[in-house]
This record gives sequence, structure tokens and C-alpha cells, in this order.
Amino acid sequence: MKQSGDHTSLLASVDGRVADVDALIVPTNRTPPYLRTVMGLARDVDSHLLVLCSGRADAGSTLRLAEDYGVEVTAIDVDHVRPDVLPSFRTTTMLASQRFERKTDTSLKRNLGLLFARSAGWDRVVFLDDDIRVPDPQDLARAAGLVDDYAGVGLEIGGFPDNSVVCHAYRAVGGFQNTFVGGGALAIGRRSMTSFFPNVYNEDWFFLLDDDGLLPTAVTGRAEQKPYDPFANELRARVEEFGDCLAEGVFALLDDGRPITDADARYWRDFLESRRELITDVLDKVELARRSPADTRLMVASLKAARGRCLTITPELCVDYLDALRQDRQVWRAFVEWHPAGDGSRAALTSLGLSAAAKVTVRRKAPALVR
Repeated sequence: MKQSGDHTSLLASVDGRVADVDALIVPTNRTPPYLRTVMGLARDVDSHLLVLCSGRADAGSTLRLAEDYGVEVTAIDVDHVRPDVLPSFRTTTMLASQRFERKTDTSLKRNLGLLFARSAGWDRVVFLDDDIRVPDPQDLARAAGLVDDYAGVGLEIGGFPDNSVVCHAYRAVGGFQNTFVGGGALAIGRRSMTSFFPNVYNEDWFFLLDDDGLLPTAVTGRAEQKPYDPFANELRARVEEFGDCLAEGVFALLDDGRPITDADARYWRDFLESRRELITDVLDKVELARRSPADTRLMVASLKAARGRCLTITPELCVDYLDALRQDRQVWRAFVEWHPAGDGSRAALTSLGLSAAAKVTVRRKAPALVR
């Protein structure tokens, strides 16, 4: 079984009826100016804005920026959240202190956003990354109008392609590589909040799966990813490789009409071999990317980092991880269903014990502002 460059046949492409967006949920670790786009979107669709901050982002600065836009914001400093607010996941602990451990907090923030949304009583939310632009804000409302029928509704990502390092390289040497929906612009409804984001690259793809396959998922509207250099640091490729192998291996099965349960050790042995062959083939063709000598060296270093990490992934690890993922889904479902739904963001802050880590601003008329 070989990796596919296009999984869009698994998606329903539909036009959504407009519905209210209860909240935009934005994980960020960058300075507040990166939030200007999502602040404007929250104002345009008249929705609450939940910002989950770490790194160079902080709740106080986010609040001050929100006052310029006249939007209602809850900003949470994630580093100040008690560890027991979220459950422990086997998929996290089995990779801890190993080369496959993912040390970013993206999944933690998205899961906190899910729990917060459930506790606030929100029915329709949209996850947005801080480097995403939505040319037509009503596309958010159209996506929200579909969440009663689909587990997730993604906006089609235009602009710079949203892919892994290996997939970027494959496209650069002439391979056909499409994009898929993801957490950068994803509407979900209350029922889907019982799924979770594992702490692994491509966590948004795994969010959309159940034990057998892809949950009903749609695409509508358009978002644009701001450009970045995927080959700037070879560490990116190394960190992505385990999650990218897992996701591409699972979705190759789904593309072929087979269930996830077919992903046994024999399957992973064949898939991992084909993945390594793919990376080697791309390395042999790097001159086709027509990059400068310096940029070519960066691309080669990233591909070698990905291949080196891929060589350490075993079929047994892939099988064990998917088994742990099934167990974690049950843990998360029971956990969020235990939490009662409140009435709005302040109720969620109180019930989850997050008030000390959060700052809130109420909606007020914004001054004239050019974005």
C-alpha cells in the first residue's frame, strides 16, 4: 500500500446554510498582532473569541487588542492551567521521553477548547489558526450550518499549501500533492466535541476518525494559509514524521475502501517500506525543485531527517498507537460527557476552574479601525 497524494474523495463538498457561530477558537503562541485577522472575523460574524495563549502570546495583551475590535474575548494563559483540567492520554504517555514525543502544546490547546465549548454550552464553533485568512467571513457561518450533519466541516485551504514537509517536497519535485481539511479552519458541532486531538502531528485528521474510519466530513468555503518555509529547519520534518506516517498510512487504507482495523503489523511493514522509498525517490529528484543551492541544501537536510526518523518507526509501534488511540477516545468521551453544560464562557471558566488563568472582555462598540 502506497501513500496517496489526494484524500479529497473522502470528503463531501457541499454548500452550507448559514448558522450562528458561537465561538472562534484560536490556539496561539505568537505576539498579539497575529490575532488581528481572527479578531476581525469574530467581529464580522458576531461570535465570541476564545484565545488559548502560550509562548509569546498572553491573555492580557490579547484582551487589550480585543478592545480595539469590540469583540467579546476569553483569553486563557494555558501555562497557568492546572494539569488535571484535562485527562491523561495513553497516546501521550507511550511516547513521552522518546524520540517520537511531540513537545508542542497545539493538541492540548485544541482539547481545552473542546472542553471549554462543551462546558459553555456552545453548539457550533470554528477552530482557526492565527495564520489563516478567510476572504469571505460568511464561509464560517456556512460551515457552521453543516455541523449537525457532519463531524467536521473544513474550509478548503488555498494560498500556501498546508502539508507536511515530505508532502511539500514531493510536490516540489513534480508529484501530485493535494491538501485536506484540518484544524486550521474547521467547524464542529456539539456532538463532535466527544472526539479529541491526540498529541501527534496530523492530530486534526485523527480527530475526524472513529475506530473504523473517517466520520462524515465535509468541505465548504475557502481559507488561505499564510506562506512559510517548510524546509527552514530540519527539526520540523523529524518531529512530523511519526504522525505523518500514521495518518498517511491510515488514509491510504480509507482511500482504498478498507477499514482502519486492517492496519495490522504486516500492513505497516509494507507501508513504512513504501514511505521510505518515497522519501528516497524525492531526494533523488531534488534538482527538479529548481531551488537555490542554499535552499536545496535545506530541503535535502529536511528529507534526510524525515527518512532517518522513518527508519526508527516500527510496525508494532504503529499498531500499539492506534490501539491506544481507541482507548483514549473512550476516555475522552466519558470525560467530556461528565461535565455539565453551562450558559456561556463565564460559566465554563467557573466550572473548569480556569478563572485565575483567564481574562475576559465584554462586547462593546469598536472604534473605527482599518485592518
